[in-house]
Amino acid sequence: MGLTIAQKIIKAHMVSGEMTVGSDIGLKIDQTLTQDATGTMAYLEFEAMGVPRVKTEKSVAYIDHNTLQTGFENADDHRFIQSVAKKHGIWYSRPGNGICHQVHLERFGIPGKTLIGSDSHTPTGGGIGMLAMGAGGLDVAVAMGGGPYYISMPKMLRVNLTGKLRPWVSAKDIILKVLQMLSVKGGVGKIVEYAGEGVKTLTVPERATITNMGAELGATTSIFPSDEITKAFLKAQGREKDWIELSSDPDAVYDEEITVNLSELEPLAACPHSPDNVKSLSDVGPIKVDQVCIGSCTNSSYLDLMRVAAILKGKTVHPDVSLSIAPGSKQVYNMLAKNGALADIIAAGARILECACGPCIGMGQSPNSAGVSLRTFNRNFEGRSGTADGQIYLVSPETAAVSAITGVLTDPRTLGEPVSIPMPESFLINDNMVSAPETAEKMDTVEILRGPNIKEFPSSSPLQETITAKALLKVGDNITTDHIMPAGAKILPFRSNIPYLSNFCFSVCDTEFPARCKEYGPSIIVGGQNYGQGSSREHAALVPLYLGVKAVLVKSFARIHCANLANAGILPLVFKNEEDYSKIDQMDDLELPGIRKAIEEGGDVIVRDVTKGIDIPAEAILSKRQREMVLAGGLLNYTREQNG
Repeated sequence: MGLTIAQKIIKAHMVSGEMTVGSDIGLKIDQTLTQDATGTMAYLEFEAMGVPRVKTEKSVAYIDHNTLQTGFENADDHRFIQSVAKKHGIWYSRPGNGICHQVHLERFGIPGKTLIGSDSHTPTGGGIGMLAMGAGGLDVAVAMGGGPYYISMPKMLRVNLTGKLRPWVSAKDIILKVLQMLSVKGGVGKIVEYAGEGVKTLTVPERATITNMGAELGATTSIFPSDEITKAFLKAQGREKDWIELSSDPDAVYDEEITVNLSELEPLAACPHSPDNVKSLSDVGPIKVDQVCIGSCTNSSYLDLMRVAAILKGKTVHPDVSLSIAPGSKQVYNMLAKNGALADIIAAGARILECACGPCIGMGQSPNSAGVSLRTFNRNFEGRSGTADGQIYLVSPETAAVSAITGVLTDPRTLGEPVSIPMPESFLINDNMVSAPETAEKMDTVEILRGPNIKEFPSSSPLQETITAKALLKVGDNITTDHIMPAGAKILPFRSNIPYLSNFCFSVCDTEFPARCKEYGPSIIVGGQNYGQGSSREHAALVPLYLGVKAVLVKSFARIHCANLANAGILPLVFKNEEDYSKIDQMDDLELPGIRKAIEEGGDVIVRDVTKGIDIPAEAILSKRQREMVLAGGLLNYTREQNG
């Protein structure tokens, strides 16, 4: 029986386990990346392991999230990360060099290699045939130290692309269509592999847009073949030597298959407040637009912004619209400046932002109250923009640009003749904003620079024999990590300060939750389906750990957050019977009798609702290794034990 692309990479990198769906496998990791919102904590964890130098083929620290410096906190974190990079053998991408996923695709990603990053959109690397996965910072730290990365062996989902995109329909519309078909839960426990004749019609940047938003499917990762189109892209980046051909075997077996006919697609939009709330532009209608934001790791490539520049050329942004544009990398920015496209964008009235994540993570450019904002980003969760009642729509760059001119949501097909932008035969290559690691001799002399905002990793304890706690919070379905630990310009600077961050935990859902934790002590959170979807931020586990959360009991989990809870030593539990969710009320007294023995033996868990006088069966979503981790009090304690 033949292998899929992902199975081939997994087989070549597997250090433990078997390629049986659902079983625990350990993978050797070739590359890692971090960004500054998660990186500081990841490097504090790496330091705690006592490993002098990273053991990966390449690890890169990017500064792209917390670039708005309204106080000393972000600048201190950047200085800390830069000093850690020098001391431990990590490449350092300076502020202004670009968004981690865009830059990594351009300059570092290699087909057939494994990559994990402390950012959920790391699967962007699947656009060039990498097995690239988002992970918690602690998992990344362990990989940098030479340890395997553990996942449950995923199912294989094949997406057959047939036909060819019509004019003014884009790669963004492809992934929005897949989200419409599968939902934000449709990729959970799966690797999405794109195949079919339509693949050959897509450039690497277009493929990367699709794999980037595979994160919104809940997928482990998404991947394209590495073919002649991949080779041409790497050659244009001066990296042809990194190319290998990679495709699935003709007799490869997939667990699921769907087909998307590119010829039938039309421009789409994800409506508030979920990436899978997808409708055609005609169904949404010509709604008034207040703001347009173009950029993010999804749609900030050279091709994307050249198309935007062509649409804006000779036009003026509508007087009622604020248009901001953020190039994804310094390479893109420089090329737009040299060929005159940047001048066209500026002349139209766009506001040019730095090469960073910016408004995608609520770092500036929040829309007006109840304002309609069209964004080329990957997420439109409620409140993520920084405006609680902001109405965020996810669209293609082409739709965003034409709507910025008309002032209403507009189908780009009304523009007539399509814009044809060829892939460059060579990109402008200048890596002067990337610092290579120090030599081994110099590393020992490097001083780690810590600011007063950088606090220690919160400590955890071995699992108790029995847990007694209150249900201090009950939430519904599709709770995101933005609900648990919000982003935004006011909060992100404190990602290195868990005690301060704890004041904002679940503030989107219940502003009183942190105060209840401080009043009542140990707690259990109760939730619905797809709990923890969205970002890979481990702060959504570390802050609850600090607040005394002992377990999270839900109908189902998103993959990365479930792993982050186990890493932190918090029990991830699911209801055996989903209808039992309705039996527990917020503030009920709960008990997990004999929980340590249940985890040790791998048996079912009993959740006793003392208030109601009922027992509710649950299951710990843990592999054998994760059970040992939770018993030890989390991955850091477990790693210390394993290392003696």
